[in-house]
Amino acid sequence: MALIVKKFGGSSVATPEKIMAVARRVLQEKNPDDKIVVVVSAMGDTTDDLVSLAKAITDKTYGREMDMLLATGEQVSIALLAMAFAKLGHPAVSMTGFQAGIATNETFNKAKITGIDPDKVWEELNDGKIVVVAGFQGLTKDGDITTLGRGGSDTTAVAVAAGLKADHCEIYTDVDGIYSSDPRVVPTARRMKEITYNEMLEMARLGAGVMHPRSVELGKHYGMPIHVRSTFTRETGTFIREEYTMEEKEFVIRGVTHDTNVAKIAVLGVPDRPGIAYKIFSALAEANIDVDMIVQSVRAMDKHIIDMVFTISQGDVPQARNILEQLNKEMDFSGLTIEEKVAKVSVVGAGMLGHPGIAAATFGALADAGINIEVISTSEISISCLIESDKVKEAVNAIHARFFPG
Repeated sequence: MALIVKKFGGSSVATPEKIMAVARRVLQEKNPDDKIVVVVSAMGDTTDDLVSLAKAITDKTYGREMDMLLATGEQVSIALLAMAFAKLGHPAVSMTGFQAGIATNETFNKAKITGIDPDKVWEELNDGKIVVVAGFQGLTKDGDITTLGRGGSDTTAVAVAAGLKADHCEIYTDVDGIYSSDPRVVPTARRMKEITYNEMLEMARLGAGVMHPRSVELGKHYGMPIHVRSTFTRETGTFIREEYTMEEKEFVIRGVTHDTNVAKIAVLGVPDRPGIAYKIFSALAEANIDVDMIVQSVRAMDKHIIDMVFTISQGDVPQARNILEQLNKEMDFSGLTIEEKVAKVSVVGAGMLGHPGIAAATFGALADAGINIEVISTSEISISCLIESDKVKEAVNAIHARFFPG
């Protein structure tokens, strides 16, 4: 007997026919004594359609009401999938995120899971039912519906698996595993049999869209093995786990990622005195704006003036602009520029430790391709470069060819 959580994304449940196909697959793979929880996203482009409906009413962002609207998408999916299981002869029950015991903080549109009470899910599992849980949503302590932001259904699935102490969590998607780069951009990308939590977390944070960083964080925290595989084939995909179980690692670098959802902000002519950086970045943090690739440079040493450059997600630009313009009234910096035609390319791999020359090889690949680097940032297992957005495909292929020859 096994307890398995399976997550299917929007493309996997985009039509009634695909929903029936998911139900058939789950039942075909289920052993008689297995307990199964299925987490699903909204059908196809439903979430985008709901966002468009809201924008047709107003350009303003109403966090609570937007979450109330967006959460309806998953409710359609779970009800239909539960009906599909019933039609095929297996009892099932649908549950919204809050019915499944998912508690979140009060940050609307990108809430974080704060806890899970799986008692109700256990009741239904012990009654012999397949439990179908809505991804992407939860409930605050005050009873408000929240959504978890991009990739939220992955996070739901791993959190539910951890709460239930499942044997493992399966993430079904439109690709058959995790590749050394996006195969739609790099035709020679290699599928990996396994990858560590830390490497996958860094790849996800730096733009690999196959998994959301928070879902990988939860997997690492609870030691929950995650199997990323295709909805459309029965082949084994890629396992995300703590350590490698086989001598599979041929390359120092595990992956090359890219992220085009990036904006570069330059705060120019900032007074060089204690507390200035804190004032800027704490204001952005209070607005839940993630900041990356921070660079501080001295403009005039004798005048104690510096420039600060950093990156954020493009969706946070309007709010960040308002915050910085307000700060400028009291800080009086000389200029503020925001550029959205930029992208981030990165190399990731735990094998970088103890292998000098990775940075030089990355920069050399970009130089040979005639691509200029605007900002560089590093961690123990990654190197990221900010470049012009229209050079992304060329950059990723150049770097990938350098580290994955043949």
